[in-house]
Amino acid sequence: MTEQTQSMALMVPQGSASLDAYIQSVNSIPVLDAEEEYRFAKRLQETGDLQAAKMLIMSHLRFVVHVAKGYSGYGLPQADLIQEGNIGLMKAVKRFDPEVGVRLVSFAVHWIKAEIHEYVLKNWRIVKVATTKAQRKLFFNLRKAKKRLGWFTDDEVSMVAENLGVSKQDVTEMESRMSAQDPAFDLASDNDDDSNDFAPALYLEDHSSDIAAQVENDNWENDSQTRLLSAIKTLDERSQYILQTRWLDENKATLQELADKYQVSAERIRQLEKNAMNKLKQQLCLESF
Repeated sequence: MTEQTQSMALMVPQGSASLDAYIQSVNSIPVLDAEEEYRFAKRLQETGDLQAAKMLIMSHLRFVVHVAKGYSGYGLPQADLIQEGNIGLMKAVKRFDPEVGVRLVSFAVHWIKAEIHEYVLKNWRIVKVATTKAQRKLFFNLRKAKKRLGWFTDDEVSMVAENLGVSKQDVTEMESRMSAQDPAFDLASDNDDDSNDFAPALYLEDHSSDIAAQVENDNWENDSQTRLLSAIKTLDERSQYILQTRWLDENKATLQELADKYQVSAERIRQLEKNAMNKLKQQLCLESF
């Protein structure tokens, strides 16, 4: 296998023609036998050999394609599903222990599906439909359990709840979520102005952000910082250092540390700090007029 073929196989292209070429490419990569797989995995585990990791990944890309095809019914790009599965495969290769006695394909299927599941849940709807463990289990099993169109009967709800180990309320709630559609935030472009249709954009007002107030606050903070720095520069060097280390630095100095530095008492440093603060306030008041 050439280096160019390896690089191409790790990239999942968009577009049906390109995707078909990708799938054909990964299917042409030889599958490792048990002895080869153990040798590469052992080398990766002991020396961190990236070439060994690549060989393990490349030989299992066809399996990722096979798993990803099982999630084509969610309306998401097949290329993206394969790419997420490839990420899961890479994580599995990194954690694979050849001494356990199982083949990499058996170990990797959990990681591949976990990455694909996460991608589907994040992108299937605008609002996330499954957050708890029970909801995730229902989301990926409810379609399999549904044998016909229409809503579940009470008996079907009870059967699904028992088979999946969840409550009947979880089943009915997930069925409702999966049957709902994401509303458009704005009206359609061809909507008639005289129609009675409403969209969230017409009545949902965001009170959490006020651009004018934010700009005003930013200007005030910048002006205050500028005036403060200007006022500090009017102080003598020692007073500047005391205020800097006592109030402005992240790791603030103690009175005793400053007293040791200037060979005076801690009380004297406190007096100098107080005098510097008073002068600073007076200077800021003058600058405000």
